Amino acid sequence: MNIRPILSTLLRHKMAAALIVLEIALSCAIICNALFLISNRIDRINQGSGAVENEIVRVQITGIGTDDNAEALTRSDLAVLQGLPGVKAATSTNQVPYGNGSWNTSIKMVKDQKQATMNATVYMTGDSFIDTMGLKLVSGRRFNMDEFIDWSVFDAPGNKTQIPAVIITRSMADKLFPGGDALGKTFYSWGDNPIRVVGVVEHLARPNAQGGPAQREYAMMFPINAPYNLGGNYLIRTEPDRRAEVLKTAIDALRKNGPNRIVIEENTKTMEDMRNEYYRQDRAMAWLLATVIIALLVVTALGIVGLASFWVQQRTKQIGIRRALGATRGQILRYFQTENFLLATIGIALGMLLAYAINQLLMGKYELPRLPLMYLPVGAIALWLLGQFAVFWPARRAAAVPPAVATRTA
Repeated sequence: MNIRPILSTLLRHKMAAALIVLEIALSCAIICNALFLISNRIDRINQGSGAVENEIVRVQITGIGTDDNAEALTRSDLAVLQGLPGVKAATSTNQVPYGNGSWNTSIKMVKDQKQATMNATVYMTGDSFIDTMGLKLVSGRRFNMDEFIDWSVFDAPGNKTQIPAVIITRSMADKLFPGGDALGKTFYSWGDNPIRVVGVVEHLARPNAQGGPAQREYAMMFPINAPYNLGGNYLIRTEPDRRAEVLKTAIDALRKNGPNRIVIEENTKTMEDMRNEYYRQDRAMAWLLATVIIALLVVTALGIVGLASFWVQQRTKQIGIRRALGATRGQILRYFQTENFLLATIGIALGMLLAYAINQLLMGKYELPRLPLMYLPVGAIALWLLGQFAVFWPARRAAAVPPAVATRTA
């Protein structure tokens, strides 16, 4: 089809054409960025913690006042928990994934290094932590029993006890020792002596989003026995269908074993529930953005329908003349579809430029990554298809006008 008559007609209706182009451009820019943000949220929600989340429950307790016997009571608690029916393993720790509160520290490769190489989170772990969490050790070994230190010893005034070993994540190992084996290597943290890497686990996430997605698994485990009054976290692993039962019996057992303590009910739940609550805002944001996309598509479609209907009404005489000169219904239909395609193409081209401008603004304000090119054709195809669908019914009405009737409407 010759597009010169179409362009000539559009130039005679510059204002209306410009408005629909601007509407399509804005829709394209917003839709591309919204799809990108939704994808980021979904990727974040789908990331696991490295633990067998469907088998773990968490009980959080706090003491009443100070407890000079916290470590002995913690050992007694763990013995009671591990003896409960259905319990595979139990451990205490200073923090848990999806717990928001996080213990973080800097990592240096040499003692006198001015600028830290990275920041990582610290899990204080007993001998059953790996089994309770279901972590996968990809290289090296677990901690030896003689490497574990009690928190009271390590935290004592004037203490010179050093952390003898550390287990780190693969992500952290790749960052600290790129292209090499991390086992046997050392770094500095929490003291003046080097800490030797004895093992690497595949995955273990931070408790929160500190550092952003790139630093999500910068995590390490120290062989420090954490008493219950250091975070108050007991993690218990059981069968997925026994979690509610084990959680109830664990709470009762802990209350009996140490009556001068309080179970923090709102933080005592399955790890899957913790995960769902942790990502609640991400899910809400994804749905909000999806609603915005749908609303934009509807508004854009209505704009295209309204403009096409207006033009059909204005051009009734011209349509009748073309029909009288032999134009078929299909040709009239294709005329309006081609016209819409040209307007959509101009709007999409402008929208792509605007999409990158919006993305640059978001990158500066919220530290978002750069908009990948793949989202541009997705937005373009969506708007092309929407335009053709929206213009079809007005164009079909135009094609159905009889030549004789159209000619009489001079």
